[in-house]
Amino acid sequence: MKLNELRDNPGASKKRMRVARGPGSGKGKMGGRGIKGQKSRSGVSINGYEGGQMPLYQRLPKRGFNKPNRKSYAVVNLGLIQKFIDEGKLEAGSITEDTLISSGLVRRKLDGVRVLAKGDFTAKATIAVTGASKAAVDAVAKAGGALTVANTAAAE
Repeated sequence: MKLNELRDNPGASKKRMRVARGPGSGKGKMGGRGIKGQKSRSGVSINGYEGGQMPLYQRLPKRGFNKPNRKSYAVVNLGLIQKFIDEGKLEAGSITEDTLISSGLVRRKLDGVRVLAKGDFTAKATIAVTGASKAAVDAVAKAGGALTVANTAAAE
């Protein structure tokens, strides 16, 4: 077998139908759209319109609520803090939200920084942030450091 002898199996590929290209094409004149009406025109078939009946998306009940003044925290994992300490980008002594931003670990503070317990943490450090998970507080205490939370409402 040579490269110039390669062929697809017969019937494996089918030529596409060229719609509205004259009577000989089998889909000429109106291109399979029928006669007149909204759907025969280009670009005006209204999606979701049910002919004056109340549309389905309006008939179904709505659920949920988005709190307009919800707080959003910048999230940091302990494993990442440990990695930055190992690389020398953070000093293990005292870590605040501002030192996290200046090191490049957090881009912006938003409503505060929240520390989560993902990853291993071994450095003896005192961390002062807006919020932290209970597991993160325990992990820092186990390593011999302290994690202080600014407001107790954020600690969950």
